[in-house]
Amino acid sequence: MTEPTDRNAELRARNAAMQEHVSSLLTGLQRQTEQLQQAQAEAMSATGRATSPDGLVTVHVNAAGIATDVEVSPSAFKTSTPDKLGRAFLQAGQAAAQDARSRADAALAPLQQDVPDLPDVFADAPSLKNLVPEPPDVPMTGAQPAERESWDEWDEWDEFDPREGGRR
Repeated sequence: MTEPTDRNAELRARNAAMQEHVSSLLTGLQRQTEQLQQAQAEAMSATGRATSPDGLVTVHVNAAGIATDVEVSPSAFKTSTPDKLGRAFLQAGQAAAQDARSRADAALAPLQQDVPDLPDVFADAPSLKNLVPEPPDVPMTGAQPAERESWDEWDEWDEFDPREGGRR
């Protein structure tokens, strides 16, 4: 039979070990929280930039994929049609949104590696890994030119000069 003093000493030792473990977990959690806040700030300040394949349009976007600046080539109205220019805006805008998304993902990626899940620390605890859903991909619909026409195909707009009031 064990003595009460032996039992008390054993309980104190186990209690001290548990306190040390919890203290270590809290320190790690505080460090990870600070890293997460920094990464979130970096992700939220991510910007994207892309130029259309024909070089006529450049779009800058914020982390949400919302256009913050658009640059149009001086030759855009001389060398393009409204339809082609519209596709150029769409392609550049979507590519810029993908660029911003990639930068935001890169800012958060280091924090997502080797992060223990709650059941890894406390048995029978619920998993938190799938608590926040993945954001959807940036849509690319409508950005591709129709197959029946090319970017360099001649049409009546190629002869249009708005400064001359019509045809050249």
